[in-house]
Amino acid sequence: MLTNPILKGFNPDPSIVRVGDDYYIATSTFEWYPGVQIHHSRDLKHWRLVARPLRRAAQLDLRGEPDSCGVWAPCLSYADGLFWLVYTDVKRYGRTSVGGASGASLRDFHNYLVTSPAIDGDWSDPIALNSSGFDPSLFHNDDGRKYLVNMLWDWRPGNNRFAGIVLQEYSHAARALIDEPRLIFRGTALGLTEGPHLYRRGGYYYLLTAEGGTGWNHTVTLARSRALEGPYELHPDGPVLSARGRPDAPLQRTGHADLVDTQTGETYMVYLCGRPLKNRGRCVLGRETAIEKMAWGVDGWLRTLNGEGAPSLETPGLALPDHPFATPPARDEFDDPALPVAFQWLRTPHPQEIFSLSERPGYLRLYGRESIGSLFTQSLVARRQEAHCFGAETLMEFEPGSFQQMAGLTCYYNGGKFHYLFVSWDEKLGKHLRVMSGLPDQPQVDAFTPPISIPPGRGIRLRAEVDYERLLFAWRLEDESTWHWLPQQFDASILSDEAAPPGTPNFTGAFVGMACHDTSGSGRPADFDYFEYRERDYRAGF
Repeated sequence: MLTNPILKGFNPDPSIVRVGDDYYIATSTFEWYPGVQIHHSRDLKHWRLVARPLRRAAQLDLRGEPDSCGVWAPCLSYADGLFWLVYTDVKRYGRTSVGGASGASLRDFHNYLVTSPAIDGDWSDPIALNSSGFDPSLFHNDDGRKYLVNMLWDWRPGNNRFAGIVLQEYSHAARALIDEPRLIFRGTALGLTEGPHLYRRGGYYYLLTAEGGTGWNHTVTLARSRALEGPYELHPDGPVLSARGRPDAPLQRTGHADLVDTQTGETYMVYLCGRPLKNRGRCVLGRETAIEKMAWGVDGWLRTLNGEGAPSLETPGLALPDHPFATPPARDEFDDPALPVAFQWLRTPHPQEIFSLSERPGYLRLYGRESIGSLFTQSLVARRQEAHCFGAETLMEFEPGSFQQMAGLTCYYNGGKFHYLFVSWDEKLGKHLRVMSGLPDQPQVDAFTPPISIPPGRGIRLRAEVDYERLLFAWRLEDESTWHWLPQQFDASILSDEAAPPGTPNFTGAFVGMACHDTSGSGRPADFDYFEYRERDYRAGF
């Protein structure tokens, strides 16, 4: 059996492709760099991260882009001996898109194509496709022609902003779209039609879309047509998969799906989902990737195995031997010249400006840059939270000489939602430790704990322990054996999409990692000897 989710933590908008006996899933990364995550499996059960293809400035520069913009909804395919990856780079989110919103909603998004003969190789410079909407998908037809579909954004006041799905032919020889967009599907009454994928099967073209928005009403919609340009008839049963109206479902927000056929002709659907905290109803792990075995009926329509269209925690797997991968170590010692694969940073295509693994071998050095939450260049290196209960720890050496210099351990969602256990300095206390929190659901948007004086010239271990919505911080000097626990309990549930006003862009998930900020401009560095992340069972106290 396959247990959901198959990709835990922030891994939304999955696109899946099979090449021989190998399966690959691409997921969105938004403002995190490098862009797009690609996981690999040979059994649909065990997955490992193998590539982040958008990793140089010519391919992607996210500086200045708002939180939850950047890389949306990549589509990964394989044809003609190449991997093809199309994606959206969102530069401006614009006004709210919730029902009833009035006025214009101006957005800027650009769709691109990159290719590579190897999944973990050097991907090409991007080909600009269009900017008419987001969620592009490339369809390789049986006759060798290629077509791009994407949702169409209509900014005009009073119009349906999610105006439907448009189709354009792509010529790789011309490296461009070669005809005008044609509207092939307007969507259903659920609205917010996005995330299109086209398939060819049994004389039909099938169009899979996401509808209802990427919250509690999210659904997977299927339509089909004998002709590529339509008209498309809807599935007679309604949505193919949804947790809408099913508050008892352990997987919520289910939608934005893609299909893959196995070596033996079986069909699986991958889709995004969320696992809300029972006490808060917030999905701190972000939108994750799940999988469902599907079946084609004699009527040529796709359904879940039980026909109910509900997501499940377990689904039948492949009739193949398990193919597990080595488990990554819980502690990263920073002994290699490359950043461990679990870690990402924010926005900049120039990582040498914010960190180094060679300046002091065996340490990750972060250079103090802009303030936490900056949309341009901040030194924050972090990894996804992938379980509701975990502990994280690091050993830091940092000697601030100004109140504008700080470094430490952070549990981070975006520039307005974080908890930051940091070391700094001021004229009265000298070197000290405290927590700064960005609070999205309180009248005061930031909060600070009382500072704790600590001696200069000594390394400090920083620790975070998360159990569902509870976050605790602790510290001890390098040569001490006893942890000092801060008396405050912090709300970890704010590190979620749901802890925000409706209609605002909140599409990522919780990270935990290391940060260093120096708003004086002098670039005071902090050195981190290791970073440890351990998932565990719930603990009532420490």
